[in-house]
Amino acid sequence: SFTMNMYLFVYDLMQFCGHSWIFTNMIVRFMTFGKDSLADTFHSIGLVMRLCQLLSVLEILHILIGIDKSRLLPRFLQITERIIILFVVINKVQGKSVVCVLFFLWNLLDVVRYTYNMLARMGIYYLPLTWLNFSLCIPLYPLSVLAKGKELGRVPTTCFLNLPFPFTFSIYFPYVLKMYLLVLFAGMCFIIRNLFSERMAHLGTGNIKNKRS
Repeated sequence: SFTMNMYLFVYDLMQFCGHSWIFTNMIVRFMTFGKDSLADTFHSIGLVMRLCQLLSVLEILHILIGIDKSRLLPRFLQITERIIILFVVINKVQGKSVVCVLFFLWNLLDVVRYTYNMLARMGIYYLPLTWLNFSLCIPLYPLSVLAKGKELGRVPTTCFLNLPFPFTFSIYFPYVLKMYLLVLFAGMCFIIRNLFSERMAHLGTGNIKNKRS
């Protein structure tokens, strides 16, 4: 309906504004302060990054109630991966340059994706933007997973994860991370396969002709 389409447009616009601000802020800071800007990347943009990622949880709801036709499992994996890395792992490795690299990759992909989504809500399809949206993620997503793996490897080996109430014990955090690494790389293979499938569906010869017309 028009109301749902307008709601999704506003949602995409909010995400576009948030990720554009982060992306622009990172570039300006790097051009101004050089490598020194990498050390406090998380402190300067971490709050907005967290807000954008928390807001992205709504995308799972959109799929569940049927107003977004994307596949649930790939999107669920991508969102949960980011939330775990952002709220659990990065807290332990703040100030590392790999955090800046990961944020750059995330926001580059999201600026393109939400720009494409906003225009698609209005029935506007630019072939270069469509190609970029469904092609850029294929090389950059594995790079982001490698950056996540590097972050996991930097977590101090003496860390323990305290479980919330009603649990009264701690888990040796590196064990949790090793298990998560296996899930992360297995999920990467599944998501990349889905990205290739989406690219074929949207950039196939027939679809390109239809969108041009």
